[in-house]
Amino acid sequence: MPDTPLASQSSPLSSLFEQLVELGGPAMIVLIAIAIIGLVAFFYLMLFGSVYAPRMTRSIRNSLEQWQHKPSLKCPDQLDRQAGSWARRNPLHQLLTGAMRTHLGEQDPQQAREMVARDAGKALEPFEAPLKIIEVIAALAPLLGLLGTVMGMMEAFSAMAATEGRANASQLSGGIYEALTTTAAGLVVAIPFAALAAWIEFRMRRLHKQINSALVTVLSVPKPAEGEATDEATPEEITRTAPVNPNKTQAEPAGQYGGLAHATG
Repeated sequence: MPDTPLASQSSPLSSLFEQLVELGGPAMIVLIAIAIIGLVAFFYLMLFGSVYAPRMTRSIRNSLEQWQHKPSLKCPDQLDRQAGSWARRNPLHQLLTGAMRTHLGEQDPQQAREMVARDAGKALEPFEAPLKIIEVIAALAPLLGLLGTVMGMMEAFSAMAATEGRANASQLSGGIYEALTTTAAGLVVAIPFAALAAWIEFRMRRLHKQINSALVTVLSVPKPAEGEATDEATPEEITRTAPVNPNKTQAEPAGQYGGLAHATG
């Protein structure tokens, strides 16, 4: 009984890849490559976002509540003391402590607003590049599929012309079937990535709105008088303060601190 070498047995995945390349040609190779790149970008975005995405935690809510009652340097210091290693990876934590210290500093209000807006713009920059890659793939995949179809149709009609019109219907239909395979593959790649891009963009808009609401809460509080910035509110005063709703965008004073974070799009 002859032995069959294991190396000669191709896996089902490699066999499917070879069949797709044979049907679609160079356009199919490009479609498979960009689909792999898009999956890598998506998983990177999910893993990175689970660690470094802005999050509204309980300690941040308590600090905002205390800050609204009486702005003090004790608020960012207390928030820093309560933050662990996981909380320090939260960009919203760094943004709020920086905004509180900037608001109590000696900077001009317009200059302080520009500094806070610059820091807020950097919070979601790591998420923009993977999102752009997914959007480009969703737009490019149908065009690559159409290009493969056109090239396949040209090859099929060229073969029919070489036979001087003696090609039968089965040969012509087989060539058209192979040409249309790339269009189907392009749509299969484009549709899920278009849905993923829309969902990621929606999530980023919500994060922008959350960051903007929290920063407006910090900057809209009147600056304390000289010598009052280091005072700390008593627990009785804090309990009488209305809680902050971080998901609700608050009204800003006219001419101050508007549009700190802009939605992507």
